[in-house]
Amino acid sequence: MAAVSQHSTQPGPMASPLPAGGAGDAFAFDAAGTVARATFASQVRALAARLPEAGHAVNLCEDRYRFLVAFCAAAVRGQVNLLPPTRTRAAIDEVRAQYPGSYCIGDGEACGCDAALADPAAHFVHLPDVLPALDGAPLRIDDAAVVAIGFTSGSTGAPKPNAKTLGSFRTSTAQNFAALAGLWPDGAMPQVVATVPPQHMYGVELSVMLPLLTGAAVHRDRPFFPGDIARALHEADGARLLVTTPVHLRALLASDIALPPLAGIVSATAPLPQALAAEAEARFGCEVRETFGSTETCIFASRRTARDEAWTPFPGVQLQPRPDGTRVGAAHLAQPVLLADVVEMLDDGRFVLRGRQADLLEIAGKRGSLAELTRRLLEIPGVRDGAVFQLDDEAAGVRRIAAAYASDTLDEAAVREALRRSVDPVFLPRPLRRVASLPRNETGKLPREALLRLLQRSENEPIAR
Repeated sequence: MAAVSQHSTQPGPMASPLPAGGAGDAFAFDAAGTVARATFASQVRALAARLPEAGHAVNLCEDRYRFLVAFCAAAVRGQVNLLPPTRTRAAIDEVRAQYPGSYCIGDGEACGCDAALADPAAHFVHLPDVLPALDGAPLRIDDAAVVAIGFTSGSTGAPKPNAKTLGSFRTSTAQNFAALAGLWPDGAMPQVVATVPPQHMYGVELSVMLPLLTGAAVHRDRPFFPGDIARALHEADGARLLVTTPVHLRALLASDIALPPLAGIVSATAPLPQALAAEAEARFGCEVRETFGSTETCIFASRRTARDEAWTPFPGVQLQPRPDGTRVGAAHLAQPVLLADVVEMLDDGRFVLRGRQADLLEIAGKRGSLAELTRRLLEIPGVRDGAVFQLDDEAAGVRRIAAAYASDTLDEAAVREALRRSVDPVFLPRPLRRVASLPRNETGKLPREALLRLLQRSENEPIAR
């Protein structure tokens, strides 16, 4: 292994010390206690000194604290963290093919990709059970340095890379912190429990950059089931902030699990139904904030979904509606980004989301959207989960639509009849299939290819009840 490179020892003028906050302040926590910010910095130094020479590292760490140690160690060495949309072998191989010479780093089993099978010791860096420490000068990383490349989820096509500098994260994190700061008392710092993986850009922003660039602390785990979420929240002793998704929030509400007092709940990755947000606020006694953004833009707007349909852009964000989507400009973006989301600007500067360009439908001279049809499907009492999606590629010019749903009580005829009462007949999905569960990924998204495979499989397999 090589010594720490010159990149870390000769930082530029815009290299602020990391992590933010006092050396003795909590950086991470779990049932075993807290990890101080100074301890985190010492473990980053030690790992950075052991990393191989490379330009890119595929960060696969499951433990959120270890992900942060690996993330910063790579950045200190001048390496870029590659964050694949999933941790399947195919996704890792696809990412590594775009960045030859990269290696994988993780805290679990070896990644299993081609390079690791050929030479595991050289390709896969495994974090030891006990992380070593190394004293030294404060960690510094240039704001201009590209520290991560995130990949789109693949829900609307092939995953695409998006490079992020530390400076862009610093600016967007300040915006996120300011937008959420009203949820906890003045002078306090949130203690974050996140159900989303740290590799997802939403997870990066609110469970990686928030503790790294502010005084927030973060729980090490990524709890999944309601009981695990409740346990992690009980292990916090300050202003608890739950960073989650509509799928996890729905599961929490369906359970009888009691949660400790929360400062607030943040939701993203999929549209949050207003009724679900209102139920969560009433049940858990705190505000639910929904954030709006993308891998390309990071978060740039938010709303309190229980009472607001319109989104409030963060200060300095400029939105320019276009026929093919919306052009987004912001201080943390090197240049404006065109999103496929179609918005309607209001006189007060807020906006209403009208769907994605690819979601908009025109059949027999009538217009609709997949998002609205999915909302109607989910509103049917007895439907646990569901999605309406296109059967054909957008380029095909055909707008055939299908739907899959999960329910313990409703057969397909009952759901079809319920949809007839709220959906124009030309937009009724054909086929409509009842399935045991939908193929959601770690963040609750539904890649179109996975839905198509599910539909094909459901035609030949009985539903497990």
